[in-house]
Amino acid sequence: MNTARTPKNTTDNDEFAVSPAPGDSYVQSFARGLAVLRSFGSAAPEQTLSEVADRTGLTRAGARRILLTLVHLEYVETEGRLFRLTPKVLELGFSYLSALPIWTRAQPVMEDLVEELRQSCSAAVLDGHDIVYVVRVPAHKIMSINLGVGSRLPAYCTSMGLVLLSGLAPQALRTRLEATELAQHTPNTVTDIDQLIDRIDQIRQQGWALVEEELEMGLCSVAAPVKDRNGRVVAAVNISGQANARARTALVEIGLPKLLEATAKINQLVCN
Repeated sequence: MNTARTPKNTTDNDEFAVSPAPGDSYVQSFARGLAVLRSFGSAAPEQTLSEVADRTGLTRAGARRILLTLVHLEYVETEGRLFRLTPKVLELGFSYLSALPIWTRAQPVMEDLVEELRQSCSAAVLDGHDIVYVVRVPAHKIMSINLGVGSRLPAYCTSMGLVLLSGLAPQALRTRLEATELAQHTPNTVTDIDQLIDRIDQIRQQGWALVEEELEMGLCSVAAPVKDRNGRVVAAVNISGQANARARTALVEIGLPKLLEATAKINQLVCN
């Protein structure tokens, strides 16, 4: 069993809390250790023992035991009262990527696309309510958000997210959206569930998604799916640019056909 995703109307700290999950197959101490690791991030690169306990919902004694274990295993280091992650944590994410050699082979295709279009290209997979970047080939900085492998963004207002959501069955899609906190990031963000479902149905039929200034003003992106040999959407690839009339036209009329060519090559790699 997995720990529960943060429900709506909870505090930010609840995102890292360990939900009770009785059963012989559930190792609560392991879940608590993962919660401690996940409590670190851009908002909390360094934490005291009390801060870790507060963010995870653990007792100070429980948080201390886990932190000291992670220090012993060299996933966490300490300086005075502060704890921080070490680069060894990257091994955990690299294990996932190395188990999917497709992205090592797909990256040159994406690099060629960036070289040709001079626009950033990324690949992502769906994880719960978010997309997670597995490859990132930047051309130049157009977002205020710093993105890299492992970065997470909401699925419902990103081009790759909408493509990935289009791979879900209708009832699974509605259930996923109903459980998602649909925040209004910009005036253009679509937060109505029925509108989103209609939009995703259209994306499923046309085979690509265009998003204009829905996550961040000034950003426009278009994405296409990567499918396995059974036709299941397993990832998405996008290109992004500035959100103005000239750039949008170039993105759709020039960039989209090139993106579809690139994803067709990647699909061949997936299926071979």
